[in-house]
Amino acid sequence: MTEPESQPQGNAVNQHPDQNFEKNRKFVENYSIASVLVLIVAIILLAFGLRLISGCLVIAGAALFILSMRRALDLIKSVKQSLAEASTSNERKEDVIADFSHRIREPLNNLVVIADLLMASELQKKQKDLIETFIASTNNMVTTVNELTMQTAGNFSYEARKNIRFNIISTIQNTIDLYSLKEKASLDFIFNKKDYHEYECQGDPIILKQIFLDLFNTIEKQGAESPTKVTISLKKDRDLVNERYIGMRIQTDKYIVLISDDGTSGHLASRLISLSRGSFAQESGINYTVLNISMPFLFPVTEIKPAQPLKPGEGLKERVRKELKDINILLVEDNLINQKITLLTLKPLVNSIDTASNGKEAMDKLSSSDYDLILMDIQMPVMNGIIAAEKIRELEAGTDTHIPIVAITANAMIGDREKCLSAGIDEYISKPFQPAALIEKIKEIL
Repeated sequence: MTEPESQPQGNAVNQHPDQNFEKNRKFVENYSIASVLVLIVAIILLAFGLRLISGCLVIAGAALFILSMRRALDLIKSVKQSLAEASTSNERKEDVIADFSHRIREPLNNLVVIADLLMASELQKKQKDLIETFIASTNNMVTTVNELTMQTAGNFSYEARKNIRFNIISTIQNTIDLYSLKEKASLDFIFNKKDYHEYECQGDPIILKQIFLDLFNTIEKQGAESPTKVTISLKKDRDLVNERYIGMRIQTDKYIVLISDDGTSGHLASRLISLSRGSFAQESGINYTVLNISMPFLFPVTEIKPAQPLKPGEGLKERVRKELKDINILLVEDNLINQKITLLTLKPLVNSIDTASNGKEAMDKLSSSDYDLILMDIQMPVMNGIIAAEKIRELEAGTDTHIPIVAITANAMIGDREKCLSAGIDEYISKPFQPAALIEKIKEIL
């Protein structure tokens, strides 16, 4: 998305005393954009058979990228220094990481997509070797950004947030997936998932994610010498009038102190369990530890909306499954480069793709055209993706229509996925992503 050149005075990033921080950030942003543009031109020239010029541009684009990555390392050091200096302010820590994460994910996503497209093109061997190194460097940066994102798990203060509908199994699986993004993740997970639909509930999924991420980090620190097997299973403990207690069993194949004797004062996980009116018990042996957690979750609220009377001759429309090439997509994205990158990915497979620069433009286009799918950015001017999705769902209320919405966003902090789903968005994919992952997601949702 388009970022403002200046931030409000209260922004933690601009308050950082290191004068090079903003300079490095702009360098990374500008050089990343330049490398993307150069590589896009290289792809276009390849299509016209101009391999020599295209090869030179690939080398130039890779050189620009390497320069930007060197500066990005300085930027990461500045972020870590900001986190250390903001140790007394959880809010400032979250601001620093969230701002950095969003700013770096946008250009990283463009680089990942362009590199994927170049690898599929007719490059010479030396050029492909260079692109492979380019991809490896990009993946290393993606790993670093993901690990910085994970640090926010311990920085959230316990505060009342909007209760939303979510699935406990899905939330735990999403947390495992997030943890597994680490380059040297040393935990092997076994997650026993049964009766998926029995674990729908109402509440705050962020708290559940915080608990599990804290436990995963504890296990990793104490069992770092070798991989640790972590087995997770769920059961329904008991039902009350408005809520159900869910039992969560976490077992390791080593002796590990998951929650210390000082209980709520010792671990984030134990504090959050107690503040959520839950309880826990731990038992250990020579080669195992078991932590049993019981927490209450509200039964899901089912919103019943009055059906609108049908006009004479109207009936319910049966959704017809279409081939990928035949669908009509609306891409809502305010950044023109991001638009081009997504179009480059999808145009060979989809014949009809319209674009809109913000949520309001998307609403205007929906009033005059029919779409099979909406790809929605979140941070946009005029009307952001969350508000646009909520308005689309309001318009659909009481009708037989439902346009699938997939969020494609650089908002990848611990609660962003749940915010999207709560607004009526069907699927969520965070930047950076592989083009094949987006295409597979579209196929699944259709």
